[in-house]
Amino acid sequence: MVRVSIYIEGGGDSAKLNQIFCTGWRDFFTSAGLTGRLPAVVRCGDRANAFRRFSVALREAGDNELPILLVDSEGPVKEGQSTWEYLRDNDGWRPPAGAYDNQAYLMVQAMEAWLMVDRDALRDYFGRGFNENRLPGQSDPEQIPQNTLESSLKDASAGCGRQYVKGPVSFEILGRVDADKVKERCSHAKILLDHLRSL
Repeated sequence: MVRVSIYIEGGGDSAKLNQIFCTGWRDFFTSAGLTGRLPAVVRCGDRANAFRRFSVALREAGDNELPILLVDSEGPVKEGQSTWEYLRDNDGWRPPAGAYDNQAYLMVQAMEAWLMVDRDALRDYFGRGFNENRLPGQSDPEQIPQNTLESSLKDASAGCGRQYVKGPVSFEILGRVDADKVKERCSHAKILLDHLRSL
């Protein structure tokens, strides 16, 4: 059986935030139907560190180990453009030796697009005072600019007991999101989840 480890952009420095990060991702992947074959989640902080750690893991991986890179795109991705092409053009990253196309994935344009698709999870998390009308009505969440994703979630939750912030709040919400809704609305997420389900 292949052991999958996903090197993910995001997180923070504290042990508590690491726990929230890993729990949120575990619950999301469980929602995606990966129970019994959950990937190991590696919190990497900034995107450059995620790429570095993925590159080291790829170099040291055994025959039954599969490292995967997952980072925000931070911008629009052209139709038909592969992840490695995008990362080369926007970050100057070339695939490390031995890397395949199915070992790098993007959250387009940021993880918040995945949160945006499950309005039920957002309402449940923020509760009374959550102003859903402040969220963009874009039918394709991957077309919403990164800054708009984050700022609209902050605006929509401004009247709640807690406001949206990257970090613990974002990962707690991720753990409540219906992965099938994300797969249906975010094409790059679908590619990742379909691959994980095929392993």
